[in-house]
Amino acid sequence: MQFEFFEKKKGNFVPLSVRLAPQKLEEFVGQEHLVGKGKPLRVLIENGRLKSSIFFGPPGCGKTALARIIANLVNTRFEEVNAARIKPSEIKNLVDYLVGLYKTSGKPAILYLDEIHRLNRLHQEFFLPFTEEGSLILIASTTHNPFFAISNALISRSILFEFRALTRDDVRKILERAATYVKESFSIEVSQNVLDIISDMSEGDARRALNLVEVALLVAGKEAIPVIDENLINEIMPHRIFSLTEDEHYDMISALIKSIRGSDPDAAVYWLVRLLEQGEDPLYIIRRLYIHSCEDIGLEDPEAVRVVQACKEGFEMVGRPEGDIILTFAVLYLALAKKSNAVVRTLGRAREIIRETGNLPVPMHLKDASYKGATKIGRGVGYIYPYGKNKGVKQVYLPEKIKERKIFEKED
Repeated sequence: MQFEFFEKKKGNFVPLSVRLAPQKLEEFVGQEHLVGKGKPLRVLIENGRLKSSIFFGPPGCGKTALARIIANLVNTRFEEVNAARIKPSEIKNLVDYLVGLYKTSGKPAILYLDEIHRLNRLHQEFFLPFTEEGSLILIASTTHNPFFAISNALISRSILFEFRALTRDDVRKILERAATYVKESFSIEVSQNVLDIISDMSEGDARRALNLVEVALLVAGKEAIPVIDENLINEIMPHRIFSLTEDEHYDMISALIKSIRGSDPDAAVYWLVRLLEQGEDPLYIIRRLYIHSCEDIGLEDPEAVRVVQACKEGFEMVGRPEGDIILTFAVLYLALAKKSNAVVRTLGRAREIIRETGNLPVPMHLKDASYKGATKIGRGVGYIYPYGKNKGVKQVYLPEKIKERKIFEKED
């Protein structure tokens, strides 16, 4: 059987995820809160009023796919580059060229810049004058929190669109399309059970799901296997047991966190390894450890959250299987750390008081008095700067109605 799918074309392999990428909005799966009928991003696209934007969200949720759909819809020049693969000098040359087109045509070109977090703040801010004057529409995408990874100045000139991890049903729809393509193109069936298995373990990442189908297709084609079934998937991923149900997913992560909270390193590592061996996404585990380091350790050991951050970076650098050592270190550190839930208790008390009392006004002495004329209308009058001779002087920082309420207590 000839598999032209895997042949080189113009020096590059064409992955299944690229072959099956949606070409129009009607084919796009997921992100209904952005591109559903009447939703903000769809309205902007359909009316040709798209502004410089930042797409942020987890991998494989459709950021790049949607950008390429926009390229098919807009009546202007569209360029796509990846920040990890282009030099700052090349960005400058490209932007100069695109802005030149604007000056001659009056239409701003669209530049899709993937992984913008790879650029430092200085290089990110190179785009500021062009986005501000409207001579270039920049669509930047990132898997990071934009408020940490992107220049505040660029954020202020962009519309933020948060992409969410695809649901299990979303991934399955994409896989069903892939299964149809595989059957029609290569006469190889993909079992319904396999679609369920891959949908469950993909953690909302469509690219990961399609990559696994692609590997299975390559093996099936070479070995003349007529059906991609569970046995083949287990052969491809021999170190994972594809039996982690949705209940087990939540139950085991609960067991891990409760073992850490209870300062039991033996149980904590046991549940960590169970999760890893049964196919849990390590980055999901790390996200839970982030929360735990603040919720149950918090002020007793503020270094805990830094340890988790360092372990996340280390794991991403090393990967598995050696990265499992890094995860075990993080879990042991948290299990052996002193515990305090003061942070979460304080957050809960603050929310309770706000629900009870509503939006109380800011006291006059705490209001902003940095602008001319503020004190004439009472803003900031009476505020005591608590340094120098005023060090140790007490003043009220809460609204009058709740000034006697206690929100933070280190321990009950």
